[in-house]
Amino acid sequence: MKKILVVDDEPNMLLVLETTLKKEGYEVATAPDGLEALQVLRDDDVAVIVTDLKMPKLGGLGLLARVVKDYPSIPVIMITAHGTVETAVKALKKGAFDYITKPFEQQDLKNIIRKAFKTHSLSEDDLIPGTDEIEHYDIIGTGKKMMKIYDVIKKVAPMTTTILITGETGTGKELIANAIHRNSPRKNDPFIKINCAAIAENLLESELFGYEKGAFTGAINRKPGRFELAHKGTIFLDEVGELPKDMQVKLLRVIQDQEFERVGGLRTIKVDVRLITATNRDLYQDVKVKRFREDLYYRLNVLPVHIPSLRERKEDIPVLTDYFVDKFNKKLNRNIQVIDSTVREMLLNYHWPGNIRELENLVERLVLLAQDDIIRTGDLPPEIKLSESVIQTADSMKTGESFKDIIKSKTGEIERQMIARVLEECDGNVSRAALQLGLSRKGLQLKMIKYDLRK
Repeated sequence: MKKILVVDDEPNMLLVLETTLKKEGYEVATAPDGLEALQVLRDDDVAVIVTDLKMPKLGGLGLLARVVKDYPSIPVIMITAHGTVETAVKALKKGAFDYITKPFEQQDLKNIIRKAFKTHSLSEDDLIPGTDEIEHYDIIGTGKKMMKIYDVIKKVAPMTTTILITGETGTGKELIANAIHRNSPRKNDPFIKINCAAIAENLLESELFGYEKGAFTGAINRKPGRFELAHKGTIFLDEVGELPKDMQVKLLRVIQDQEFERVGGLRTIKVDVRLITATNRDLYQDVKVKRFREDLYYRLNVLPVHIPSLRERKEDIPVLTDYFVDKFNKKLNRNIQVIDSTVREMLLNYHWPGNIRELENLVERLVLLAQDDIIRTGDLPPEIKLSESVIQTADSMKTGESFKDIIKSKTGEIERQMIARVLEECDGNVSRAALQLGLSRKGLQLKMIKYDLRK
C-alpha cells in the first residue's frame, strides 16, 4: 500500500502536492482540514500523512494528537511556514515524524516521504492496542515468559541506564521501549523514536544531531536533531545494529558525554536523554567479526532485555488471536464470532517466523475473507496447512507407517486440495482449471474421479 493523505486548506497547495506525489507513483487522498482527514482515515488505508499546521475546524496539531492516539503506526509529516518552526519542533516532540518548511524543494519532500514509508513498513507500532485495551503496559500476553517481561519493565523503568532490547523481527521491541518510557520518571517528557534501518546512511548524522543553516545544499534553515528533541525524555534507536561505523563512533561520544554538535555547527550542545536501543541482530557476533564496535556494544548492553519469539510463548497465541479478531471486527466492520477449534490448533502448531506481526496480518486477512461469522480451516493459507501436515506426518512415522506410504498419502492430499481450490476459482469450469493446472482436460477429469471431486 502506497497511499498518502494530504491535508491543507489551500486548494492550490493541495493540487500541487497531489500532482507531485502521483507522478512519484503514490496513491493520494486529500482533505481540506483535520476533521475531514479523520473521516478519510476511518474509511481508507493510509500509510503516510502530510498536513499543514494551520487549518480551520481542526488544525495540524489537533490532527496529530488524534493520529498518535488512534493510528500510531502512521507517520505524520508537518508542513510549516518560517514563522511556525518552533511549533513544528513541538509537533516532533508530540510524535510527528518530521516537518518541512515552506517554500520547500520537491526533492526534499520526496526524500522525507520515502523515509516515512520505509519507517511505516518497518514499524512495530501496529502491535499497540487501543487505549480501551490497556493491560500489562499495553502488551498482550499472560504466559510465564511475558510475566517475566513485565517484571523486567518494572525494574528497569525507574532507572536512567541504557537498555538494549533484543528479539526477532515482529516480537514488539518498540512496544517494550514505549512501555519502559511510560512507566519511568520521564513519562511526561518526549519519547523520540528513529529506525536506523529506514534512514539513508548519508542522512543519519543530520537526523540524529540536526544541522545548521547552510551546512549543505538545501539546508535553508537550522533544524534540531532527534537527540536534541529528546532532551529530558527518552530516545529509542530501533535496528541500532544497522548503524555504519562512523555513526557508531559519534553515538558512543553522545552516550559517554551527553553532548554533540549539529552538522555544520561549532557550538557543543548538551542533552539529558535516556537511551533505549533495539536490534534483531546478534550484536555480539557482529563484534567478533568487527562489524560493530566492541566499546559501543558494552555501552549499549548495560541492561539487556530479550523478547521471546511467538513460538517460545505459544500459550499467548489464543489471547492474541482473540484480541486481533476483535480489533479487525471493529476496523473492517465484520462480526466474526467463532474460530473453529481445528483452526486454533493449527495456529498453535505453526512456527510463526514473522512472530506477532505475522499473526496480526493473518488474522486481518481471515476476518476480511471469512464467508460468515466463523473462521474455518478452508480460510487458512497454504503455509499454515502445510505446517500442520508436516506435524501429522511426523506423528504418523511414530506409529510405524513407512516413509514411502506417508509421502504418497500426503502428496495425494496436497494434489486433491490444489485441484479443488483451482476448480473453485474457475467456478467448476474443467477446461479452464486444466489449463491453469497444466493438465489435459482428460487428465484432470481422471484426477477428479480419483479424488471424488466431480459435482
